[in-house]
Formats: sequence, C-alpha cells, structure tokens
Amino acid sequence: MWVLRRALCVLMLAGCAADAAPARPGMPPPSVVLITLDTTRADRMGFLGCPRGLTPNLDALARQGIVFPRAYAHVPLTTPSHASILTGTYPQFNHVIDLGDPLAPGIPYLPELLHQQGYATGAFVGGVVLDPQAGTARGFERGFDIYDAGFHHRRTGEDRYQSMERRADVVVDHAIDWLDKHPQRPVFLWVHVYDPHDPYDPPEPYKSRYASDLYDGEIAYSDAALGRLLARLHTDGLYDNAIVAVMADHGEAFGEHGEYRHGVFVYDETIHVPLVFKLPGQRYAGARVEARAGLADVAPTILQVLGITAPPEMQGQSLSSLMAQQASSEPSSTQAAKAADRPIYAESQYAHIAFGWSVLRSWRAGRFLYIQAPRRELYDEAADPQARHNLSANASAVADTMASQLEEFFQKTRGGAAATPQVDAKAAESLHALGYATADAGAGNENTQATGADPKDRIEVANLMHEGLIAIEDEQYQEAIPKLERAIKLDPEAGLVYSELGNALLQSRRIQASIPILRKAVELMPRAGLAHTRLAQALMANEDWAAAASEFQLAIAHSSNGADLHLQLGIVYERLQRVADATQEFKTAVEQAPDDFRANLFAGRFLGMQGHPADALSYLQKATTLDPDSVDAHRFLANVYSALGLQPEASHERDEAERLKALANHDPSRPTHLPE
Repeated sequence: MWVLRRALCVLMLAGCAADAAPARPGMPPPSVVLITLDTTRADRMGFLGCPRGLTPNLDALARQGIVFPRAYAHVPLTTPSHASILTGTYPQFNHVIDLGDPLAPGIPYLPELLHQQGYATGAFVGGVVLDPQAGTARGFERGFDIYDAGFHHRRTGEDRYQSMERRADVVVDHAIDWLDKHPQRPVFLWVHVYDPHDPYDPPEPYKSRYASDLYDGEIAYSDAALGRLLARLHTDGLYDNAIVAVMADHGEAFGEHGEYRHGVFVYDETIHVPLVFKLPGQRYAGARVEARAGLADVAPTILQVLGITAPPEMQGQSLSSLMAQQASSEPSSTQAAKAADRPIYAESQYAHIAFGWSVLRSWRAGRFLYIQAPRRELYDEAADPQARHNLSANASAVADTMASQLEEFFQKTRGGAAATPQVDAKAAESLHALGYATADAGAGNENTQATGADPKDRIEVANLMHEGLIAIEDEQYQEAIPKLERAIKLDPEAGLVYSELGNALLQSRRIQASIPILRKAVELMPRAGLAHTRLAQALMANEDWAAAASEFQLAIAHSSNGADLHLQLGIVYERLQRVADATQEFKTAVEQAPDDFRANLFAGRFLGMQGHPADALSYLQKATTLDPDSVDAHRFLANVYSALGLQPEASHERDEAERLKALANHDPSRPTHLPE
C-alpha cells in the first residue's frame, strides 16, 4: 500500500505543478518574457532586502510573482550562464564553458522548442558578448525569428554604445517595436540588458545621482528601462496572461575574496543571483521559495507552466511544484526540508583556459559551500555567509563528503566529449575589449581536475589583466602597459598577458619592444591565432615581410575566421613580389567574406595593377557598392574602366572620386584612402 500512496502523492504534486497556469477559455497560450540582467548582484535587489531603492519596477513585479532568494548561476560568465538558462543543462553537458564557445545544435533549446509550438520568437541583447554574428555566441540564434544584435569592434570616433554594447533603453525600444508587429500570436521575448557590466557609466540623471557608486546607478537605470517594457506589456494586454521570468546571469565581485569583477571565483558575490517568476494570472503572487534554485531550472520551469513536456536531455528541474508547495497553506515539514536542501553545482574554467590555472568547482548542499581547488575550501554558510573562514582542514569528513557528492553529480551530468572548434580571432578581440582574458587557443579545453596554480594565489594577475584590457580598449596604452608588466612579474608563464602587453606596445608604436614580447606569447601559446596575428602585424610594421608571412600562415592555421588574415597575408606576399600567392590570398579573402569592403577593394586593386582589369572589375564594382564614399574604390574602378576602354564609365568614376575628395577636405573625419 505504501507504494500506491507514494505514487498518488507524486501524481498529486505533479498535478499541482502542471496546472500552475491553466489556459483560460478563449485565451491564447501564455506569452513568455525572459529578462536577463547582466552582472547583477542579488544583494542589489529591493525584493531581496536591499534598502537602497534601486529596483522599484522589479520589486513591483516580484510582489506579483514568486521570488527565489537562494538562486545560483552555474558559471560566472555571460555566455555559459545564458547557455544554462536557455537549454536547461549544465556546462559539463552543453560544453559552453567559456565566452565564445559555440552551442551545439543537438542541445535542447528553449527558443527552438517554443518556436515549434507556434510562438513568435525574438531576442534583443545588449552586448557583443551575446552576438552570434560576432562569433561570441555561436548557435544562440537557433529558433529565433529575429536575433537583434549586430555589434562590432569600436571604430575611430565611436563610443562603446555605438559599437560593443547598447543602452538598456535602446534594447527595450527594439523589443517594443518588435512586439508591436506581433499583436495576435503568443511570443517568446528575450530581453538582455548589459548595462551593469563594467565599465560603469550610467546615463544621466543616474550618473549624477549615483556618483559615489556608479554600479548602483547602472542597476537603477536598467530597472527604469525595464519598467518601460513591463508597462508596455500591461498596455498591450500581454502582461496578465504572460510568464515573466527575471534573473541575472551572474553577479559581480568588489574585492570580497580578492577578485574584482567576475569570471574566476565561485563565491556568492558572483554566483548568487536574483530570480523571479511572474505566472499567468499572477498565480502564487508574493510567494517566496527558500529552496535553492539553479539557472538550469529556468527552462524546465517555463515549459512545465506552459504544459509542454521538457526534453529528457534537460537536466534542470521544474520549480513549479516548489511554487505550489510554498503557496499552499501548510506545506509539510518533509517537503520543506527536502526543498530547502536542493544541492547546486557551479564551476569556472575561465582561469584554466585563460591562464592555465586550476579549474574551480563548487557544491552548495545542506549548510555548506564546498569549493574544489588545489587548496580545497569549505564554508558554513549559516554561520559564515561571507565565506571568510575555511573549515576544510578541521572538518575533513564533511569536506570529503561534499567532494564525493560533487564528483558523483558531475560524472552523472556530464555530456559526451566536446568538439574542439577553432576560435574566431575577431571574437577573441571583441571579448578582450570587454575586459575578458579569454584565450583564442584550445576552445573547449575542458579540464575535470583541480590542477595548475590555485587561482587564490594568482587573482591579482586576473585583476591587472582586466584593468589592462579595459585601458587598451580606451586607447590608454600607457596606462595599460605597466599593469600588464606587473601581471607578468606575478605570473611569468601567462602567455595571454604577453599577447596583450605586446599588443599595447604595438598600438603605442613601440614596435621593436613589442616583437620579443609577442614572440614569448606565441612560444607559450603556439596554437593562439590572435597572438600569431599580432606578432605578424608587428613584423609587418618592422618591414620583416618574410617572417610576417610565416606568422600569418600560423595564424590562419589556428583561427576559424581567416578572411582578414588572408587579406593581410596577401599584402605581405605583394611586398615579397610573390604575385601568384598574393592573388590567391586576396581571392580567398573575398571567397570567405564576399561582402567585406576591404577584401574586395584590395583584390580589385591588385588585379588591376597586375594587368588583369577584366578580373578586377567585379571586385571594385562590389567595393563601390559596399562603401560608396570611398575615394580609393572609385579611383581604382576608374583605372580599370580606362584599361578596358570604357572611357565614359572611367570619367564618371574619376568625377565621383574628386567629388568625394572635395567633401573630405571639408570634413577630415571622412576616410579617403585605403583602410588600415
């Protein structure tokens, strides 16, 4: 009989979860609005006890929803964390362990599942870190009707909000415009705001109002922008019947354990995140579920609320039954005890991939936080919520038990072997511009052991590297160089630091000084395409063409996006008078990037100069189409037309070149010559 009673109990609980949002007669299926806050600490949310008044709009949403005060990310990095949110799987299964890792097509994906159910699907992201076209979030566009990104590396005269990221208001405006085009269908809308990520620079009036804490200003600004989105959902009649899920992808550290920013450590400051669900009809409004929750639980929860069976590959657990239990008048003590002790796994391989240090893995269970590291850590979260007193030496039995549980969970949830894709060097440069010390060698280099230097001993290197990268992005090379030099003194084997130091020296025109530093970088990271590229560029600047050619060849061998590299190698071969090789490289650049202005321009120019105007014609015509304001493109095209005997066309192109040159004389910011 106990088996029957247990089965009935399970069915009753499943029923409570399944009818969490029953479809109302005549109502369309609930829309889903997923809001992700980049780099947002849980302790800044009013609904989680923050007294600073930063989040009135999210607090109002929380009053109509269910709050999970003990929610955790599985990785303290944007792309891997969003992979867990959208796939319902852990990093050891989906293999998105670092920024720029691709999402494999076989991994279950919430947007695709909802699209198959007839949902209109739109993604509106705030930063290049989640841009599939930039190579930083490959595969994330799957299942979306529109994926609104389109970021690029900062060009001369641009600020970061015109290139690498968008203000939250702009993201929200784009999302609202899209919603206006889908008034009848259920929608899945993902809105990602990047503003709380450093450098902290909120717009006015938040910049002045929060001058003493610009991070708080970014969060207050983001809340205001999201308030406009929530208001629009009300106005459009979508809010009441919608699932609105709000969470951060990870938090931010301010030196609590020596780390500034995020990515390396797995303490609460970067892993503890806000999490709120607002259900259709505001069911269970005001409930607070004290059980631990992980971001891998988000997708299964949304699917169950919608009445859609989650794929068996999804590893997270639906939180619907916990919501129902908490909202019931008298949840049983057994249920409460079981719910409160849901263990949560988190990891960071960032330090291993970027610097060769140890992987960190954590396990939160019972009252303890355990961190697997060369010097393992154990904290009593009930007595020591700030994780200041490592108990592992005096409580070895507890640490052993936690280590065993972590390893068992990891082995049970890991996926098959990950592919080892080549890394897009341009994506690596974009990530470096955001301050991430992401290596462009050995993507997917997953390590399951706590080997290498303990990040606790090297965290200052990561801090200095981050500061140096931000300074380089702002073209403050003289500020970056001493920081990176200091980082090398602390870790002489950190190849990525050598690469960035060499880049800073090169960009500040200290060519001779940059070359030995970049040689050391490629010695330490022989498969790093970006390091080889920078050394090749330094050798070009030094007019050592033969050596530059060898380095570009190695860069191409270790980079997935080689169009620009083929173009630069073609320029080097031209200098070496290797005409056939140069021709092939220019043509290859166009084949790999047919709509790249520079590739078409250089290919057409070179072929014209070599006496092949018929071959050059289509390239230069394409170049003038891609950039109608380029003086050089029109000038080269005029030469080709002239060589072909097409004098009227040649005269037209010369006139256009002269017109554009005259305009440029009145506006020095307009480019007139070959792009760098």
